Amino acid sequence: MKLSSTDISEVKDIGAVRKKALNSAGIFSVEDLLYYFPRRYLDRKTIQPIANIIMDPGEMTFIAKLFKVKLFPAKNYKTRLHAAFSDGTGILTCIWFQGGEYVKNILVEGEEYILSGVPKYFGGWKIDHPVIERMDDEANLKNTGKIIPLYPLTAALTSKNIDSRVLRRLVSNALDDFSGMLSDELPEALREYHKFPGLEDSVKQLHFPESDESRRSALRRMKYEEFFHLQLVMCRRRMMIISAPKQNRITGSGDLLKKLYSKLPFELTGAQKKVVREIFDDLKSDKVMNRMLQGDVGSGKTVVALLAMAMMAGSGYQSAVMAPTEILAEQHYRVFSSMCEGLDIEMCLITGKMKKSVREERLSAIAEGRTKIVIGTHAVIQDGVEFNDLGLVIIDEQHRFGVMQRGELVKKAEHAPNILVMSATPIPRTLSLSLYGDLDISIIDSLPSGRKPVKTAVRGDNDMNRVYDFIRSEVKNGRQAYIVYPLIEKTGKSDLKAAVDGFEELSEGVFKNIPVELLHGRMTGEEKDRIMKSFKDGEIKILVSTTVIEVGVDVPNSTVMLVMHSERFGLSQLHQLRGRVGRGSHQSYCILHMAKTENDDTLKRVKVMETTNDGFAISEADFELRGPGEFFGEKQSGMTDLKLAHLIYDRELLITARKDAFEMLQKDPVLSSYPLLRDFMNEKFKDKVQFLDYS
Repeated sequence: MKLSSTDISEVKDIGAVRKKALNSAGIFSVEDLLYYFPRRYLDRKTIQPIANIIMDPGEMTFIAKLFKVKLFPAKNYKTRLHAAFSDGTGILTCIWFQGGEYVKNILVEGEEYILSGVPKYFGGWKIDHPVIERMDDEANLKNTGKIIPLYPLTAALTSKNIDSRVLRRLVSNALDDFSGMLSDELPEALREYHKFPGLEDSVKQLHFPESDESRRSALRRMKYEEFFHLQLVMCRRRMMIISAPKQNRITGSGDLLKKLYSKLPFELTGAQKKVVREIFDDLKSDKVMNRMLQGDVGSGKTVVALLAMAMMAGSGYQSAVMAPTEILAEQHYRVFSSMCEGLDIEMCLITGKMKKSVREERLSAIAEGRTKIVIGTHAVIQDGVEFNDLGLVIIDEQHRFGVMQRGELVKKAEHAPNILVMSATPIPRTLSLSLYGDLDISIIDSLPSGRKPVKTAVRGDNDMNRVYDFIRSEVKNGRQAYIVYPLIEKTGKSDLKAAVDGFEELSEGVFKNIPVELLHGRMTGEEKDRIMKSFKDGEIKILVSTTVIEVGVDVPNSTVMLVMHSERFGLSQLHQLRGRVGRGSHQSYCILHMAKTENDDTLKRVKVMETTNDGFAISEADFELRGPGEFFGEKQSGMTDLKLAHLIYDRELLITARKDAFEMLQKDPVLSSYPLLRDFMNEKFKDKVQFLDYS
């Protein structure tokens, strides 16, 4: 019996109602329940008497009895709840500004509760929106030394009276009912070498630790295992790519490459030359290239990509470039065409809005192999686009595409193509190892000569009149500006000024006599393209926008980037926005508006932008502050597999797991000596990789 396929209803005390609630929290099988680990723990050492509270104490935990509850009317027909607790040494008032009526209905006067939060003094000690849990006999921390698990609770769980007490009982039942049935697929040699406990013991210790030491040991093993599985996937992918028969190796003297290189109107930087050499070595080798090209905004990735395509065209192979937006694809086409003028390299643009006759003509040229470079959006992976001999696939702004979209383009090739994915978002090393551990990585870590660093400043509400005067002066001198808002329209839940309101206010007020236009993501592709073309042509002087302009179009004449409510953005996103200016010969400026600057932590975070233009330093800071889930603003493949491990704090464990995984697969590529591990990997990661022996 596999616990991963054993329904949760097989656990004692789980009926239809509880099953439905648990399912809503992602718990469907017995294994899911056992892997629903506590979010934190309480033991006797963490409990403090209320009398021990000092000024600015940070988070504290108390056990106290509820003796009074009172609702107060608040604005917008809401209610505020005050609940007074006492532990015999003092009184603590807990306040809920939202959901007061719901909380009142679940509180019982005379009962004891575990309360956690940050106490503040306002005529008495108070905690706003504490973490609260009703005590029970099992959790009587006053009289026992037990370490008690507290579980993450969703609204669906609490609505069916499933709290930490109930979850403790259900997990205990599952551990008793299915004892000895957790299959430990981690090879024994690795467990012994790293002194890891067994799987079942680790799971028990994470739910009901006998000591803090046993909990830490179990946690370390489980974190390692998450990293190990992920790195097995990365290593297997890499080995499959490398072992694929290569039919598109570049040959000859590279005359076309030399001609293109001699035509460039600038000298490549040392970093660009190094990356071009790495790509050249890959393309002429007998192994398929699978490389990521990282480079800060404006570092010159595009010309490197073109040189790679010239290498392929010189040997008769086709290349395809997939960009995330039509306007970026069109920009690539114009730049590539201009650089290749006079050379025998036929290229074309494929978009979704081409006329039928033009599309058919271009598709015919691609299928016959006359067109060597194809540039487009996701339109290049649609039915009807057939290549004659696709040898190189380039994905621009790769994090904008899903794994499936990248795979569809690769399938267009008869033989395994060389792959180059490019990113203008510098990626921290630990994130690279987790998301792109199957890729070789090249980095362009310097800007082209002549580029002036963008001057950056943080400004508050009181500074905005001077900021607007500065933008007017830049426009008067022939320059252009962006003004970016985090929202399209203001909502009832937010006091942020949104792009639509900002556009109306600015275009009718301080910039009344200046051509101003609005751009946001809800517009049609045609509208966005028209507006961006007008801005690029200089007809629009100030573009009010959302982050739709974060990546892509190069407008060298724009010199000011004003980001409103910059505290609402991640540092990497702010760096991307800043990268829209500073692309010409004029000095450029990035102004980061903050409506409220009294929050020291937020101000300190945003002010990082004033101190450096180094995208890699910023990405590390952003990653540490916001974590992997928000780094790109979207879910990334692989991240959802990490329930316990942390890419920042556990980076050494990640490196260890990566080394072990690669060493294991180098000796045994299909895990034939580890049948339990092989079956587990093939079941859990079947949509990502398979460990199958076709020999």
